[in-house]
Amino acid sequence: MASQDWFDKDFYATLGVSKDVSDADLKKTYRKLARKYHPDSNQGDAVAEAKFKEVSEAYAVLSDKEQREEYDQIRAMGSGARFTAGGQGAGGFEDVFSRFGQGGRGGARYESAEGFDDFFTMFNQGGGFGSGRFGQTSGGYRGYGGPTRGADVTARTTLDFATAAGGETISLQGEDGKPFKVKIPAGVADGQKIRLRGRGRPSPDGGENGDIVVQVSVRPHPVFVRDGLNLRLTVPITFTEAVLGATIEVPTLGGDTVKLRVAPGTPSGRVMRVKGRGVKTQKGTGDLLAEVQVAVPTHLDDAAREALERFQELEPKENPRADLMAKARA
Repeated sequence: MASQDWFDKDFYATLGVSKDVSDADLKKTYRKLARKYHPDSNQGDAVAEAKFKEVSEAYAVLSDKEQREEYDQIRAMGSGARFTAGGQGAGGFEDVFSRFGQGGRGGARYESAEGFDDFFTMFNQGGGFGSGRFGQTSGGYRGYGGPTRGADVTARTTLDFATAAGGETISLQGEDGKPFKVKIPAGVADGQKIRLRGRGRPSPDGGENGDIVVQVSVRPHPVFVRDGLNLRLTVPITFTEAVLGATIEVPTLGGDTVKLRVAPGTPSGRVMRVKGRGVKTQKGTGDLLAEVQVAVPTHLDDAAREALERFQELEPKENPRADLMAKARA
């Protein structure tokens, strides 16, 4: 930033704060404005991008104790002053900055624009105005200045199916070896990421901390499968249960059982629903979906075989594949 800007720009007004604003309120105000005007949230909006640059520039100076003191001094002593260019006498420049010599910065006086550059180079070497040219800042978004955000930290965990469905608070170990707790929300899915705001690496220059990002893997269950918030399972039934109908017991994820009525003539593959016995989350509760499969007996004694043979003689003489064959020929 050119030195003249320190006279022309009112950083307090840019951020909308008073001159006696506390560090905490200053930081809070900056974060609010930075979120509002951030280029990532205002794609293609040149006005918002320019505003973001202005508030970042103002915060970079006011958030640094030494820079803020220098800024306040220059603004107070240089009210109405202007620099003259070229080889002409820089009266306004001398009137303002000769007072720095009286205040302990040395008695040097600068007669030209070249001396102006030397003066501010001296401040940079002394560490009073950051790195590079006078008033420039490091870090921030695309070189706009302002504090940079700390880096995110990645962690991984593998949960059993029931824990992922019901939720639980678990302990993990960070990259630094220190343990930390993370609340697993009910219904977390395999591959989902949980973000712990502000618990990652600290900012190198006073900005926001990064996050911890926990990537979740869920072990498969031997019986249940997730289908959104619903839980699916396959329930075998006997041939006679399918034909004659029956009341059967079906397991739930919680360990207890529910009773289902199998209607007479239920075909293999029919899905029966049990309301409210799926995954429970803040967004809603799923159902239990039981798909019945007719189990074909593999071992028959003589009496059972004879009974089936008699049934075969009595069953309707319908070909269950007739419709299939007709569709295939068409």
